[in-house]
Formats: sequence, C-alpha cells, structure tokens
Amino acid sequence: MTLPKQVKIVEVGPRDGLQNEAQTIAAEVKIALVDRLSRAGFANIEAASFVSPKWVPQMASAAEVMAGIARRPGTVYSALVPNMQGFDAALAAGADEIVIFGAASEAFSQKNINCSIAESIERFRPVAAAAKQHGKLLRGAISCAFGCPYQGRVDPSAVADVVRRMRDLGCDEIDIADTIGVATPGQVHAVMQSAMAEFPVGGLSGHFHDTYGQALANIYAALETGIAIFHSSVAGLGGCPYAKGATGNVASEDVLYMMQGLGIKTGVDLQQVVDAGQFISAVLQRKSSSRAGNAIAAKRGDSVSP
Repeated sequence: MTLPKQVKIVEVGPRDGLQNEAQTIAAEVKIALVDRLSRAGFANIEAASFVSPKWVPQMASAAEVMAGIARRPGTVYSALVPNMQGFDAALAAGADEIVIFGAASEAFSQKNINCSIAESIERFRPVAAAAKQHGKLLRGAISCAFGCPYQGRVDPSAVADVVRRMRDLGCDEIDIADTIGVATPGQVHAVMQSAMAEFPVGGLSGHFHDTYGQALANIYAALETGIAIFHSSVAGLGGCPYAKGATGNVASEDVLYMMQGLGIKTGVDLQQVVDAGQFISAVLQRKSSSRAGNAIAAKRGDSVSP
C-alpha cells in the first residue's frame, strides 16, 4: 500500500487548543506561540476564533493576536467564524482562511445550536459567499464524524451528506473530525471513503482526538486511504469537553515524529515544534501531553515543564 509522500499539517493549538483553557492567557503569549509555530514551518495555522467572548472568553483577544503575529510568507493563518459578524471581524483582522463548521450528528446539532444540520449549514451560506467574494480560502469542519456524545456511532452516510452540503457551499477543504476521540482505524477507512465519494481526496483532512489513545493509529489509517492533510495541536493542547480529564487533540510533535519515521515530508521542523510545546507548557504550568515532545526534550537535556 502506497502512502502519501508529503502531507500538510494544520496546527490548531492556538485556537482549538487554547480555547479550552480556563486560565486567561495573555495575547502576547498567544502571539509568541503562533510566531514560534510559524518559524517551525507550518503551512497552515489556526490562529484565532471570532466568536462571542461571552461563549469563548479565551478568544476575546483574537483581533489583537492577528494584528501582532509576524506573518511568514507561505503560511495560511485561519480563523473560525460562526456568522457574518465573525466573518467581518476576521476579514478586518486579515485572516487568510475562513473556517465554518457543522456536525455529522443530528443530535449534536440540536443539543448544541438548537437547529438541524441542514439549518446550521444554511446559516453559513452568506459567510461562504462573502469569503469567496473577498478571495478568501474557505474550509468546512465536520464535528462528530465518527461518534457523538448523545447518539453514539455516526453512520458514514451522514458524514457524506454534510460533506456534500459543504462542497456545495464552495469549501476548498473539508475537515473530518473525531471530536470525542472514539474512532478506530476500520471506522476511519469507511468514513473517509464515504467522504471521498463526495469531495476530492486532496481537499479532505483528518482531525483526530486522542481520548481513547487511537489518534496516531487513525491518522495512519487515513493515510492508507490517501488523506494527506491532518490537524494537530502543539503539546496536545485542548481537552475533550465530553470526557472529563481526557486528552483532546493529538499532539503535533507525536504526529511529526511518526511522519518522520515513515519518510513522509511535512516541511515542519520537529525540534522547533518541541521548543514551542515546552514553551506553552511552561506558561500553563503543566507537563506537555506530547510523549514524543517530552522524550525529545529530555534527550536534549532540556528541563521538561513543569
């Protein structure tokens, strides 16, 4: 079986990771983290979210962060937006890519935003049109693509349906996300193949959480289907809100270490990502969740935080 020779890693720590932190993190720290990740060579960094500070207080400094980062030529800086108000703020802040979101689980959609999947996608129609009008990249994220905390297992056909809807909105890329981290490799094959029937494989990405310790195995399974874009979070930032105390996003260091071992090019400097992971872990005053990151730091003789 031939695996992709090169993959794109989308670094989501500054947004998807930090938004779950209870303690307030200064904008300067977020800027420093994004700058470290930029220097490491990530082609895409999810840097901010333009949502109501009432719902996600940690993202209240989004505009300040976007204004303060040192933008690396060739890196796409993404922002998640929930509506036109968020889009206008992201546009003003100079986001390169607009991220919209929906769920593959009808129960999740109803419980979280009080509307059906179809209604939730329809709400993004003006955002999608505005993104295209302004020449911005448009990415769609599909949460609960493998399992839902309310309805359990999600059928691959439900994922394909949302992929089709997002395709019709004009999305350039579509993320298939294991929000609660319950997927296993066989399920990944089935869901990805279902998604590929509706959207070109080159624009599909895998976003895996490590709640049950399956993230790297699931990434490998996705590689086997031809997926070549993956999301990860430096130091494994971000918990799983539906499994108290559980690990959330797969750590970028672990993904990069695996890709390096497979001979798959990423364009990202693993050592610099380890540095970034140790930096943010020290700020948060806890040990990094990345096994590879901590092992590399220890081998180098760094003092592993905390």
